[in-house]
Amino acid sequence: MKDSTQHTANAGKFRDPLKTAAGEDRARVALTRPETLWFNTGTLCNIECSNCYIESSPENDRLVYLTADEVVGYLDQIAERGWPIREIAFTGGEPFMNPDIIAMLRDALQRGFEVLVLTNAMRPMMRPRVQAGLAQLAAEFGQHLTLRVSLDHWRRDFHDKERGAGSFDKTLRGMRWLKETGLQMTVAGRSLWHEDEAETRAGFAELFMAEDFAIDALNPAQTVIFPEMDLTVEVPEITTACWGILGKTPDSVMCASSRMVVKRKGAAPSVVACTLLPYDTAFDLGATLAEAEADVPLNHPHCAKFCVLGGASCSA
Repeated sequence: MKDSTQHTANAGKFRDPLKTAAGEDRARVALTRPETLWFNTGTLCNIECSNCYIESSPENDRLVYLTADEVVGYLDQIAERGWPIREIAFTGGEPFMNPDIIAMLRDALQRGFEVLVLTNAMRPMMRPRVQAGLAQLAAEFGQHLTLRVSLDHWRRDFHDKERGAGSFDKTLRGMRWLKETGLQMTVAGRSLWHEDEAETRAGFAELFMAEDFAIDALNPAQTVIFPEMDLTVEVPEITTACWGILGKTPDSVMCASSRMVVKRKGAAPSVVACTLLPYDTAFDLGATLAEAEADVPLNHPHCAKFCVLGGASCSA
């Protein structure tokens, strides 16, 4: 990933974890309510999107596949640390490319967690072995398993511009299969096309109605519209004074409630502060959940634009 501090729009900013460029105290966030533990199953993906924040592709293996045993180790640590985790979430890359994904989902579901999987619902999910595994999980665990499908826009041409010709139709086929199999779905879209949120949600609502998808386009938990993460745009640094100015609290930021496990190529798994910053070692908190209880300085443009100012969250 490119170093955001090299972009001229934010020159001189986001360098010191304690102080902003203006010398003010940088805001920090404590892990006050751990609700979601994410697992990045690997950065390999069956497609290469034109604006993927993690640069997933058929060749990018900077984050290699986690194994089911490694996931179980962290599930054990949740119990050992007494974290009140509600949700286990899996992202990638494309999680259904990981050969252990069905076993990982089962391990989490059997422990009573809500489980979320981020997927493009394309060919990796539609392989017969994966379909059989998902159908069995649906039969056993019902609504405790949710697949959040990446559908960048409700219009075919806009979605395909991001993900490649034909991808919209392939994703819809996957979504139709999920509906027929009884698996719970939500959608993740993007605010790329200069329409306001109401227009975006209205378009998704029409699509969901036409397809008879049980997804509420007006509910941000079921249809997530992510703000764009453009590192070339200037954003303010978040100081301790910003909470009062913005009328927010540190508890409202994603890193107050979640952590993510990654496995960098050639290294053991470790825990990072944010799903958006898997490569940045400044946000690597250590190998264990105990180490991951440390505070997180908001020392990246994404912290400001996506989480504090955008108010977005990757969790359900």
